[in-house]
Amino acid sequence: MKPRLETDDLPALGPDNYINRELSWLEFNRRVLAQARDKTLPLLERAKFLAIFSNNLDEFFMVRVAWFHNKAKLGIIQTRPDGYTPAQLLNEIRVRTMELLIEQRALMREVLAGLAEAGIRIVETATLEQARREALRTYFCEEVFPVLTPLAVDRARPFPFISNLSLNLAMWLRRVGDDDEDDLEFVRLKVPDVLPRLVSLDEVLARYAGERSPNTFVWLEDVIADNLDMLFPGMCVVEHAPFRITRNADIDYEFEQEDDDQNISELVEEGLRERRFGPVVRLSVPEAISKRTLNQLIRQLQVNPERDVYQLDGALGSSALFELMAVDRPDLKYPVYVPRAVPGMENAEEIFETIRRNDVLVHHPYDSFGPVETFFLAAARDPNVLAIKATLYRVGRNSPVVQALMEARENNKQVAVLVELKARFDEENNLEWARALDEQGVHVTYGVEELPVKTHAKIALVVRRERDGVRRYVHLGTGNYNASTARLYSDLGLFTCHREIADDASRLFNRLTAYAPDTRYRRLLIAPEYLLASLVALIDGEIAAARQGKPARIIFKLNSLEEDVMISKLYQASQAGVEIDLLVRGLCCLRPGLPGISDRIRVRSIVGRFLEHSRIFYFQNAPQDQRVYLGSADLMRRNLYNRIECVFPVIDERLQANVYRLLMTCLADNVNAWELQPDGSYRRLEPGPGEPPIDSQQICMTDSFGLRF
Repeated sequence: MKPRLETDDLPALGPDNYINRELSWLEFNRRVLAQARDKTLPLLERAKFLAIFSNNLDEFFMVRVAWFHNKAKLGIIQTRPDGYTPAQLLNEIRVRTMELLIEQRALMREVLAGLAEAGIRIVETATLEQARREALRTYFCEEVFPVLTPLAVDRARPFPFISNLSLNLAMWLRRVGDDDEDDLEFVRLKVPDVLPRLVSLDEVLARYAGERSPNTFVWLEDVIADNLDMLFPGMCVVEHAPFRITRNADIDYEFEQEDDDQNISELVEEGLRERRFGPVVRLSVPEAISKRTLNQLIRQLQVNPERDVYQLDGALGSSALFELMAVDRPDLKYPVYVPRAVPGMENAEEIFETIRRNDVLVHHPYDSFGPVETFFLAAARDPNVLAIKATLYRVGRNSPVVQALMEARENNKQVAVLVELKARFDEENNLEWARALDEQGVHVTYGVEELPVKTHAKIALVVRRERDGVRRYVHLGTGNYNASTARLYSDLGLFTCHREIADDASRLFNRLTAYAPDTRYRRLLIAPEYLLASLVALIDGEIAAARQGKPARIIFKLNSLEEDVMISKLYQASQAGVEIDLLVRGLCCLRPGLPGISDRIRVRSIVGRFLEHSRIFYFQNAPQDQRVYLGSADLMRRNLYNRIECVFPVIDERLQANVYRLLMTCLADNVNAWELQPDGSYRRLEPGPGEPPIDSQQICMTDSFGLRF
């Protein structure tokens, strides 16, 4: 029976006990930036965190800031419990973002100086000796010039379209011999993204000068700027400056207009085309840009100069620092880590027998992702397998899982796959895979009947004929079926053939592929119908235990915590005497440590080598088989109300103990952990006097589930 959701007696939320979501996210990106500040990390890894910080900020502006731009433009003044109006929030975002960018730029100078001392240099063309500049000029003529398209702006030629996240040069030209300083022509030149942003001077010199300069790079825009004279015969370049824009790139499917004859794949394609034309929400320029050039860009791009313009010291678009990770200097990177093989799960011939004996829990990236791929491959090739069903959210470009599903269809098995086309920024990739699967004869669906609802659950079902009848094998995970991210994200995966879980998995797939909105489940907690109410009921169990004088404890591990009912319920539990530990990697809108409200709640965030991605829900007083849940859902409105999510129980007590060990290890971390303060800031934890350093990720590299208490 569906649990009832009672919210009348919950504590009210307001600015005093609710942190703004966007500002909390900026605090998360501050913690990412702190990794670049950490001098105990290898230099190239510090450069990578600078790139991650920039990449995160790009997406933040494309989605979240763009959302509030729209609200401010429409004059919407309604607020969330934090009390900010859209206009107030945009101003505060700018203040905090500029503060972070100033720090990032200082760290870039520090890290690049350190890399130069270590033999990896990014140099300016103007500082090179003439022979090397000539080699770069030859490179420019041979490989860059052919792909450049300067676009003039005058009465006959309007200001050109500037694509999202593109790097450009803005230039003012004057005719040779014309001394009128006001008689200038404006030209925009896009820096081609089909070429490396960091040009290897070593490769250029080897090709065009017969010498070498190992691990030396030049920014591509610097090479172009040094050779602008070749583009404009008869003109002289008076001034030039790079600029970069960020556009609204979110596709709001909830408000897309559907034609009766238009299917979801066509709608997604249309959204992808429209994404490139979203309004500009950020203009990034160098600090030294002239007023003339800046005013031209502000006018043509129609941006707010006080809110949307970011003047920066150093190269724009610093996510390009990712390219430095290709340098072969293992001494400046983390030591190579090879995930552990899982006994009985790496061999296709024995994987089903292993799962029949016991449920298997794996912890990526510490445990190999191989068992997941083997599970799909074994299902594709085993003659006793009758059917395979799976959900795909973000699978990556080269996906062994998808290849196995297509092979299964070649082997005449029934294969049904739900491909979520609305996975933000993976729409195009998922659309390609969906069509490839469809062409192979796989039954492909794109989501449930309600268009705005995304299918975020990670689940696969294999139906196999065996001696004692048909048996179903299920894989459930907290992360995507993506081998690339499985090496970088910490996620948990469960393999089981438990009858009730398998029954629920079958019901869920029927819900996904057909019309069955009243589907009920015995073991799985499925959103949007049941997850929120079920979690509230489990929290109520801890509240009841605490009120009876019993020890009561809740531990959640999440990416994000934002949903109002859950925050109010956790406040209620704290006030009732429940001890609550929250491991929230990213944004958290709950304020811990408020006297009489949340003084029993502690919030920590772990930011380290691997991205903490697993979601875990632990309830001390729940029935034994409901004590530990794992899943795909964060405690956000979108996950609980607008997504198909699957949260699943860990029933095997042996595996429950492993999950509990992992939680305790994370809570003991004093190397990668930060503690949220009542004011919304974070304090980095360090070992106390005489305490040993505890790095939960390093410990899991030795034992997948951490310390043995």
